[in-house]
Amino acid sequence: MTKITVLPHPTICPDGTTFEAKIGVSVCDNLLQHHVEIEHACEKVAACTTCHVIVRQGYNSLNEIEDQEEDLLDMAWGLTSVSRLSCQAIVADEDLVIEMPKYTKNHASEGSH
Repeated sequence: MTKITVLPHPTICPDGTTFEAKIGVSVCDNLLQHHVEIEHACEKVAACTTCHVIVRQGYNSLNEIEDQEEDLLDMAWGLTSVSRLSCQAIVADEDLVIEMPKYTKNHASEGSH
């Protein structure tokens, strides 16, 4: 089974977590199904950057990044060379270690971080 390990995040997942992921399902949906309440303001259609994650392990096992996702990621806070929109990153057969950036560019929730 593929596991996703979520590194601690001050508000979304303070203690971090590890769970068995569903292969063929997005990282975002896997997180939400395991009560990791990651933001997804555009309802997972790759129209924002609120579900941005940094894939610290297993990045190359994910599906190939498409142009639209790459263009959006350019606007994400804390962008790295292993950043993905979790709504577009499809889990394969390799364990993942996910870090959520401290902030997002979601203006509606900036005051809550």
